[in-house]
Amino acid sequence: MPVIRFLRENRDVECYPGENLREVALREGIALYGVKGILGNCGGCGQCITCFVEIPEGNPGDALSGRTAVEEQKLRRRPPGWRLACQAMVQRSLVVITRPQLGMAGKDTQVATALAAPLPPGPTCWPEPPAAASTDEDPQQAAPVAPEASAPEGAGSPATSDERA
Repeated sequence: MPVIRFLRENRDVECYPGENLREVALREGIALYGVKGILGNCGGCGQCITCFVEIPEGNPGDALSGRTAVEEQKLRRRPPGWRLACQAMVQRSLVVITRPQLGMAGKDTQVATALAAPLPPGPTCWPEPPAAASTDEDPQQAAPVAPEASAPEGAGSPATSDERA
């Protein structure tokens, strides 16, 4: 599985290829949002730009899906390594810096160390679903159930609005 190394949180998190970066981070309890984002995030639609992350140079170029049109528009005045987590799909293992607007003490050293430590490449597809169980069950249980006979008219069935009038 691809591994996302969240640098600020000092955590490595596994995910499946093609998973949304924002969903993985939230599932794992990674704080993507500052106060503004907590109070007013768009829920992953790419409209609030509060879930941006930094993808440091040195990561594989194909670790995330390409920038979407939403990202191109919303991040046009941001550094080129910034992405919207809600728009990025994880393809391969990578290093991510959450809340890059806050800055980090010793960032260059931390990034170099994180990129130097090996990350597993992960599989290239989701696992296959388990095979269906064999149908050696009791044939009585597998037989379809016959529909119930309808009750005679007016016998226990609720009156319609026409009948009440």
